[in-house]
Amino acid sequence: MHNVAITGTGVFTPSQTISNDELVASFNAYADLWNAENAASIEAGVYAAKDHSSREFIVSSSGIESRYVLDRKGVLDPSRMFPSLPARPDDEPGYMAEIGVDAAQKALSAARRSAADVDLVICAASNMERAYPAIGVEIQQLLGAGGFAFDMNVACSSATFGIQTAADMIRAGSIRTALVVNPEICSAHLEWRDRDCHFIFGDVATATLLERDEGLERRHFKVLSTRCATQFSNNIRNNNGYLRRTHDQTEDRRDMQFMQNGRKVFKEVLPLVSQHIADHLNDTGVAASDLRRLWLHQANKTMNDYIGKKVLGRTPEPMEQPNILQDYANTSSAGSIIAFSKYSNDFLKGDRGLICSFGAGYSVGSVIVERG
Repeated sequence: MHNVAITGTGVFTPSQTISNDELVASFNAYADLWNAENAASIEAGVYAAKDHSSREFIVSSSGIESRYVLDRKGVLDPSRMFPSLPARPDDEPGYMAEIGVDAAQKALSAARRSAADVDLVICAASNMERAYPAIGVEIQQLLGAGGFAFDMNVACSSATFGIQTAADMIRAGSIRTALVVNPEICSAHLEWRDRDCHFIFGDVATATLLERDEGLERRHFKVLSTRCATQFSNNIRNNNGYLRRTHDQTEDRRDMQFMQNGRKVFKEVLPLVSQHIADHLNDTGVAASDLRRLWLHQANKTMNDYIGKKVLGRTPEPMEQPNILQDYANTSSAGSIIAFSKYSNDFLKGDRGLICSFGAGYSVGSVIVERG
């Protein structure tokens, strides 16, 4: 068995942003258009009028203040409310591969490694741009990496599940080095016209380089333990897929994009995640008081505050559980990796922390690390 270390991370951040005020203005304009077009049905009681959104509603519901996106113009068009990302020719890199390569190159640079050192590329994300060929194989080719590659999808837990998969292969000796890449174009699977969720997601890509912990002298994080768990639930769901082509394409199906029953998710996921972390720490012989920092999934500030308090047994100090969702919004599996990448440079040798992501499935993955 070999020991494993995280030696580099990388984050691709789009150049375009949408503030809450901008999003609210567009959403409210869309709601007014829809209400005007359906005035007779609303008057007859067939439809309910669409309510306006507000910056205060978004912040109180989520803690989100802004988000990065690949295309703000399409999202902010009240007659569209959806990103405009034209299909690319087959001989051009896909969107996910393009942003994934950017994050991967940054992770390689941070680790002072080259693509030639990589034995495995896992593209782990909540949605894939296509069914096949695998996005991971495309990223492998664009990087010039060797070995093999594949895709995996465990929704918002994809990054931590990918890290465990790569770490297990390194431990077993089948590979020496792996890149776990998380290109999350969440703007494309969000229903921006739904007031309950129109503010949730943003776009980003992250990458994590893992390798054998053998004679590493540069900065790294030892992977002390990894753990994953799943429990089936329909409360976070996206039904889009190739079988949709067997149905009438004119059918308007709201469930073909992101959907969630937020109250049930909050009630069911929080105890699941809190207990998962407690059990993982206990079985690894690490006390909560040994953790200098929690890098949690960035979905909702209230959820993170609850989990942090439950795990630590007290209200966390700001830097014990840093949030990035106020700037990035929910970026699905990439969120905890953004937090880790941005808030780990101050760790000293021997400092310990925990990366955790959770979401649809239900799924939860945790990684206990120690600064080497």
